[in-house]
Amino acid sequence: MNAEDLRAMQAPLKSRYKETPDAAVITLKAEGDLDSQEIACSVETGKALVKAGLHPATGGDGSFACSGDMLLQALAACAGVTLRAVATALGIELKSGKVRCEGDLDFRGTLGVDKTAPVGFREIRLAFDIATDADKDAVAKLIQLTERYCVVFQTIKVSPAVSVQVNRS
Repeated sequence: MNAEDLRAMQAPLKSRYKETPDAAVITLKAEGDLDSQEIACSVETGKALVKAGLHPATGGDGSFACSGDMLLQALAACAGVTLRAVATALGIELKSGKVRCEGDLDFRGTLGVDKTAPVGFREIRLAFDIATDADKDAVAKLIQLTERYCVVFQTIKVSPAVSVQVNRS
């Protein structure tokens, strides 16, 4: 796909969203089924069923996906797709590339060992390894716009309001 194809594909959407802003607001959903025997939760990704469980640092045996890893994987996927879309829109040829995400967790927090230790990532690092002939300024613009338009990156960086609801059956 080239920049012209991308613009043609997105033009009707952009026009609709400008005319009817509410049409641009979509509610994405995810559901998980609690395992009745194991400390695990199965989540349908749309392409596959993923069973998540305890990380080995919290007592798991490593046989299930870790939700922390899944968060980093979502960031890598979103950042990679966004980078490709922005590169296409800017006409920057990417010969190849990799996206890497790393995050530091202090498991004392999630295990309740130390009430002052944070629960969750204390730092997340996102890195791109790209092969391109684009100049330094073009690559800087590519990364700037990727950060700006990557949904998962912005969600982690800005933190939306989050609510919890319990329904008993």
